[in-house]
Order: sequence, then structure tokens, then C-alpha cells
Amino acid sequence: MQTMGKEVKRCRWCNLNNPRYVAYHDSEWGVPVYDDAQLFEMLLLETFQAGLSWECVLNKREAFRRAFDGFDCRRVADYDEAKREALLHDAGIVRNRMKIAAAVTNARVFIAIGREYGSFAAYLWHFTDGRVLHEAGRVRSPLSDSVSKDLKRRGMKFVGTVTVYAFLQAVGVICAHEPECFLAVTECDCGC
Repeated sequence: MQTMGKEVKRCRWCNLNNPRYVAYHDSEWGVPVYDDAQLFEMLLLETFQAGLSWECVLNKREAFRRAFDGFDCRRVADYDEAKREALLHDAGIVRNRMKIAAAVTNARVFIAIGREYGSFAAYLWHFTDGRVLHEAGRVRSPLSDSVSKDLKRRGMKFVGTVTVYAFLQAVGVICAHEPECFLAVTECDCGC
């Protein structure tokens, strides 16, 4: 992106040669999400990302959308062994038996949390009293430690603190654009 001959700077991790990645960085990453369907999509994708690059998973996002019924958490929660086996043979997604099983388990826990709090969004945002936190250059925090611990206690899988931190960044609970990035927040607007 350029503005009047001046190149716009983005976070260093953003691969400028991948238009999908640039679009994700510019319009999604770090934008606060309050919609449960979007939160489930990002949670599912982040758990599949564990141990891989986000760019790899992002490039497979549409295949994941197709394979996981549009990221419908209720449908995913009902997947039987035949559906799980079919997913293991889907070359468009990350084919990992444990992560596929975790997607089903996590969908069930996601639904249960939504019932308890009124929505998964209400649960997630209660950790910060609805505020966006601004920080950069980290891979975990006391917040991600707390959310991870609680999700694990409830039975979710592949939700270690680093994965949860990436999820919190993706859905805008933590705004972590690097200081040089055109999307960086220069002044705290969280009311603290």
C-alpha cells in the first residue's frame, strides 16, 4: 500500500508477497471481534496453526471453511468418527488426527461456555472488562496464561498460552501491531 508516493509500513511478520496475508493484516488482525461465529472460526484456525506458520493455515482458510461446514460450531460439535476420518483425507486442510478431534471437543466446550455466559464473546471479553489491550513484541502474557488455563480446565485442547495469545491478537482483544506499522495505536484508547 502506498500513499502519495510514500510506502506504508506494516508489521514485519506480514509477507508482502502474499496478497491474502496483506489483506488479513490490514483488515482483520487486531480488529475486535464480538461475533461468536467469527470467534469460533479464529479459534479453530489458531488451534490448527499450533506448530505451523499462520500463513500456511491462512492460505488453507477457504478449504477449512468448506471442510468444517462454514465453521458452524454446532455442526462441528456433532461430527462423528466417519466425518473425522473424512477430514483426515482432505488434502486442502491440515490433516492431523489429534487436531481434528480437538476441533470437535473444542466446539462442544465453546457451545457450553456460550450457554454459561450468554455468548462466547461475553466470556472472552470479561477477562479484560471489555477493553482492548495494546502491546507488541510478545508471544504470551498473564492474560493468555489465564485464558489458556481456564479453557484447558473446561476441556479444550491445543489451547496453550502461545496459541491463546495468537488468538487474542487475531480477534483484537490484544492489539499488537508493531510501532512502525501504519495500524499501530500511538495513544492508548482503552480508557486506562
